[in-house]
Amino acid sequence: MFLHLGGNTVIPVKDLVAILNLETTKQGAATREFLQVVQDEGFIYRVVEPGKEKSFVITSDTIYLSPISAATLTKRAVSFKNIIEEEI
Repeated sequence: MFLHLGGNTVIPVKDLVAILNLETTKQGAATREFLQVVQDEGFIYRVVEPGKEKSFVITSDTIYLSPISAATLTKRAVSFKNIIEEEI
């Protein structure tokens, strides 16, 4: 299953590590530093233009900045997980 992050970007749900609210998490110094380091290292992929990000999604190899809220992305990911568990 894939998770749509906005724009034309989808990721495999199996690669998902975390979905975080950008506004609340960037208030912490450690998170701001983390985001700056991964941006400097080239690990951030912007799904949306700067200033319109609502969440960041961490996968096994990339961090995505998404215009979709963390709550909405989490609901989508959980619904995929529930579908998969029902099929097993």
